[in-house]
Amino acid sequence: MQRLKDKVAIITGAAGGIGSVTAARFIEEGATVVLTDIDLDHVQSVADKLGPNACAMVLDIGDEQAFKKVIDDTVGRFGKLDILCNNAALTSPETLHSDTDITGIPTDLWTKVLHVNLTGYMFGCRHAIPHMAANGGGTIVNMASGGGQLADASRVAYGVSKAGVISLTQYVATLHAHQKIRCNAIAPGPVITPTFRKVAPELISIIGRHALTPELGEPEDIAALMAFLASSESKYINGQVVTIDGGMSAHHSHVMDLQDHMKKV
Repeated sequence: MQRLKDKVAIITGAAGGIGSVTAARFIEEGATVVLTDIDLDHVQSVADKLGPNACAMVLDIGDEQAFKKVIDDTVGRFGKLDILCNNAALTSPETLHSDTDITGIPTDLWTKVLHVNLTGYMFGCRHAIPHMAANGGGTIVNMASGGGQLADASRVAYGVSKAGVISLTQYVATLHAHQKIRCNAIAPGPVITPTFRKVAPELISIIGRHALTPELGEPEDIAALMAFLASSESKYINGQVVTIDGGMSAHHSHVMDLQDHMKKV
């Protein structure tokens, strides 16, 4: 399919598992993609492998002027911006180790996580929308999380930031629909990336027990949804949060334990 033929897209956090796979999917669908990441060497390596329709730019999404420059440079080079995928987030092991609960998280870490994961997305929307509007419209896809819809065992700042992304998505869609801007969010459950398999393989069986699908999600599943929401096939979808979690949020947390109990009685 060529649903994104002749479209110009920016994907943040494109050096990571979901971002890099999404970039590959967009190019496969016909788009020209600007891959951005805070790690220029890594994202450049990814872009080089994707061919002539990919280019790399360094970006810390928490730096508003840097985000503006990437967007302006993209429009200057390619003449327009059709799609912005806000995908980057602060998810380093050091951050996750300290992002525990309200009483334990350092205030400076709380502030940093919300600044990058939420305010950074606002920066992208703020500077992309005028270019999109000038070109007759555009599409923004924000990466939220199941942790922004339901509380998790930890990662309180991360979850709160993603809840904010959901609200931001609704406001952007509502306030800029008249400019033919669509804005939707994706809320993934656990996504089994190569890093996940390497760092926490024991969690796969624990998490998988609660899924209503035979397998847990992989980056390719998220990329497919990203491509759909970025394309005109989703033209009647705006301001929505699309949950992609194998059905984990469809049932009460005790269901699997209850089913096990019922088998014994």
